[in-house]
Amino acid sequence: MRPTVHDIAAAAGVSLATVDRVLNQRPGVRHVTREKVENAIREIGYIRDVAAANLAKGRTYPLVFILPASDNSFMHRLNAEVRAAAARSSVERTNIRTLEVPAFDPGALVKVLDELGEERPSGIALVATDAPEVRDAVDRLVKDGIPVVTLVSDLTGSQRHHYAGVDNIAAGRTAARLLGRFLGGARGEIAVLAGSMLVRDHRERLEGFAAVIAAEFPSLSILPVIEGRDDPEMAHMLVADALSKNSGIIGIYSLGAGNRGLIKALKEKAIDRSLTVIAHELTAHTRAALLDGTIDAILNQDAGHEVRSAIRVLKAKADGLSVIDAQERIRLDIFLQDNLP
Repeated sequence: MRPTVHDIAAAAGVSLATVDRVLNQRPGVRHVTREKVENAIREIGYIRDVAAANLAKGRTYPLVFILPASDNSFMHRLNAEVRAAAARSSVERTNIRTLEVPAFDPGALVKVLDELGEERPSGIALVATDAPEVRDAVDRLVKDGIPVVTLVSDLTGSQRHHYAGVDNIAAGRTAARLLGRFLGGARGEIAVLAGSMLVRDHRERLEGFAAVIAAEFPSLSILPVIEGRDDPEMAHMLVADALSKNSGIIGIYSLGAGNRGLIKALKEKAIDRSLTVIAHELTAHTRAALLDGTIDAILNQDAGHEVRSAIRVLKAKADGLSVIDAQERIRLDIFLQDNLP
């Protein structure tokens, strides 16, 4: 049977209150008594419940979320969910702050990560830019004992503790299957709109999408990726240009941000052909486009679940506890006009 605080008290010949003060490093215990309790802990092999001790001490967990600064509706929603979590800080014993860095800028992200390494918060969650220097910076933090969770976009090959986000390869495969079936065997070209191929979530979605199109829908060919840099105006300009120059486009897969620009390009002038459009993330703009038929289906991840998951994992890692994988699995939702929440 696992030793308890009662066993420590009996072995040391002290009260439970004294054991509690020693375990939680409270004052009011003589040096000789403290040594007796610590010797008893070693002799009986007591293993401390760190989470319970932190609760008893009223520990607060300073956590930092690093998000890209961009005009991206999903990132705005993610930021709002972090702010909502910060508002619950007193209940959840957290102290949460958000730092914004320029999107797709590995150097800026590394600078912030290195600065946080000096501060030593209880945990860091970041939307990762997939670059060797970012991977090295994350590994330095982990080596120094700071828990790190990647959020939305992973950093595989790093020592990060957990990834809070959807399976992006599966998301891309799902988008390809939906698009291929909606097109019903038609022959033509597919335009793909991304934010940047510097982020792994976009690359993985494209990987899954391309694999299914090649294997199951050979009548469709994928055009070179349009990178809108999470800028609605740039996305609008690039999509409009692609549609005006290529009459063979019959479908569009928007695998990241830039949906406002995409929607604007589709609506600003009449298109002389039917287009099937699959997009990511349910926002006010994509919801309206789904309802009016501009977009045919939306793949969505729950930003609130991702933020809550990151917080749970960071607190667990700070306490040396295991993570319940099933609780942290992020679901991918598929929305059509008929099942909008």
